[in-house]
Amino acid sequence: MASSSSSSSTCPPFKFSEKYYVTGEGGCVRQSSFFQGKAVLNQGVGYSVILGFGAFFAVFTSFLVWLEKRYVGSRHTSEWFNTAGRNVKTGLIASVIVSQWTWAATILQSSNVAWEYGISGPFWYASGATIQVLLFGVMAIEIKRKAPHAHTVCEIVRARWGTAAHIVFLVFCFLTNIIVTAMLLLGGSAVVNALTGVNIYAASFLIPLGVIVYTLAGGLKATFLASYIHSVIVHLVLVIFVYLVYTASSELGSPKVVYNHLRDVASKSRICSEPISHDGQACGPVSGNFKGSYLTMLSSGGFVFGIINIVGNFGTVFVDNGYWVSAIAARPSSTHKGYLLGGLVWFAVPFSLATSLGLGALALDLPITESEASHGLVPPATAVALMGKGGSVLLLTMLFMAVTSAGSSELIAVSSLCTYDIYRTYINPEASGKQILKISRGVILGFGCFMGVLAVILNKAGVSLGWMYLATGVLIGSAVIPISFMLLWRKANSTGAILGTIIGCVCGIVTWLSVTKIEYGRINLDTTGRNAPMLAGNLVSVLTGGLVHALCSVFRPQNYEWDTTKKISMVEKDKSDLPADEFREERLLRAKAWIVKWGVGFTAVIVLLWPLLSLPAGNFSLGYFTFWAIIAIAWGTIGSAVIIALPLMESWETIQSVFLGMFTNDKLMEKIEEMNLRMSAIMLAMPEAEKIYLLEKDKAKKEDDALEHKSDSGAV
Repeated sequence: MASSSSSSSTCPPFKFSEKYYVTGEGGCVRQSSFFQGKAVLNQGVGYSVILGFGAFFAVFTSFLVWLEKRYVGSRHTSEWFNTAGRNVKTGLIASVIVSQWTWAATILQSSNVAWEYGISGPFWYASGATIQVLLFGVMAIEIKRKAPHAHTVCEIVRARWGTAAHIVFLVFCFLTNIIVTAMLLLGGSAVVNALTGVNIYAASFLIPLGVIVYTLAGGLKATFLASYIHSVIVHLVLVIFVYLVYTASSELGSPKVVYNHLRDVASKSRICSEPISHDGQACGPVSGNFKGSYLTMLSSGGFVFGIINIVGNFGTVFVDNGYWVSAIAARPSSTHKGYLLGGLVWFAVPFSLATSLGLGALALDLPITESEASHGLVPPATAVALMGKGGSVLLLTMLFMAVTSAGSSELIAVSSLCTYDIYRTYINPEASGKQILKISRGVILGFGCFMGVLAVILNKAGVSLGWMYLATGVLIGSAVIPISFMLLWRKANSTGAILGTIIGCVCGIVTWLSVTKIEYGRINLDTTGRNAPMLAGNLVSVLTGGLVHALCSVFRPQNYEWDTTKKISMVEKDKSDLPADEFREERLLRAKAWIVKWGVGFTAVIVLLWPLLSLPAGNFSLGYFTFWAIIAIAWGTIGSAVIIALPLMESWETIQSVFLGMFTNDKLMEKIEEMNLRMSAIMLAMPEAEKIYLLEKDKAKKEDDALEHKSDSGAV
């Protein structure tokens, strides 16, 4: 490896990146971009991944849902379609949160900020988007306490604040779903196009196809099952990439090599003028970072990105009906634990992945351009550089999983809003379960097609994933505090909610554009996407929304008692397996105290304590960086193991009964089901019979235990 002192005069400046430099007439010339408009894989691979995986998941998840219906006895009503029976356990809820929150941006944008700011980028991406999920656990418990039969967040808004507020929040919820969907498809189509050459517009339409099919077939439960499988694949690929960069790769392979390379590429003595480097490529010291180093948390750009990230992501969690739907579907005793576990495991996805692939791109001195980075092409570039075609196939698979699992939850979120908040509220209040099921499926089909059209329009307009990600908070941040007040503050009134949300949004947009104009003199996609205007717009939007609502509510408090939210009714009375004990107020209050303690505790650790403790390190030493890399590896590995194993362990009984059913004679199963039904009917009619049955069962168990104890002592 060439040292930084010799890098100024030699060509290539570093031995480890010589393949990206040529000696020409003008001296040492760096490659103008990494991909140079050429696809790494052929189009056939791209179409096989999109259509092959799409078809596989459509068939496989529909088959799993059918198995559950056939052998476990789930009833496929409209309630079940939209709420998964409100009986989902901790592991599956955590896995759903992870896959729902793993967007294209999680995999792509996190490495982009690593490429821009160094090690502070992945940290601020991960911590700035984990705390929302941890804190949403509080809202999830409040739903169980105050609106146990709700289907959507807007249903609760209408029950508390009336029609005008309902319409305002409905618009903001739809806007959130549209923005998130746009980000998924922008990132997905850009990477599929860069890696395989598949037409970017064709990719925009084909990616949602498989998702539509399995969501149509099995509703929320199919989404949850598919999300689990997606989570498993995403985490397996994550672990492969993390170990590749820090232990196995011949080009990097250890924290020490990565550390030395990162010091060399940001050296002050490095020449960065044309043609040895081109405008928009990473070269030399980093502006805004302590001593120009990638190896420091003292980064003004990273910190500003962290604030934008925190503010913007509150909008995409609290105003996205998908998270409310997941909370509604969770078993009350699993809700808080599921959200906390999901948040902590999700932290590993951007943190570990970008600490390996994002920093890997810098450590290899890849000739990535600013345009490639903002379109999310940093991770594919590192994957290709380290593993060739195999790396690009792995990354493509991981990305496809992220886009489709988050896409399916957006489909269900939009479908339940249209079904319960528009159709059942304003068009047909007496709608039967069958009609609601029909509308749900119609909306999924319609919105799925709309997703494709939207992605084409945005790609045509030149909107990048990075721009969309930063602008989110400006557009929807104003609804965050009012929507939180709805379940947390009895004085919060409807006037404040409506005014705060609208005024906050308008002020945010005006501030964003004004700062752009003052700072840069012109307003376009490039200038509006820079840090200063985005930070100002995000903060003004969220704080104005909260302030206006708080002031209105203090002067004219509502003093609400949650009576109307508790009256929200189910469409069909579902026979729930949940014991009544699950909804006991003391139990829910204990759960709330638990999530407040741990959610707020972990938030303080990852947003305040951790960054503050890393500041004295200044420019990281080799030992400190190695420790940092070990945390990334360990968190990624342990998180992956938990999210893969826990749902299987919790559902082991269901899995056993499915296998038992599959390998038992169908006629016999039908007879057993019939006998069970008859016995249930007898017990319902005669409560005494149930008491006698339970006493006899208990007596038989005691006798068995006594016999077992006797035989054990005899053996001794």
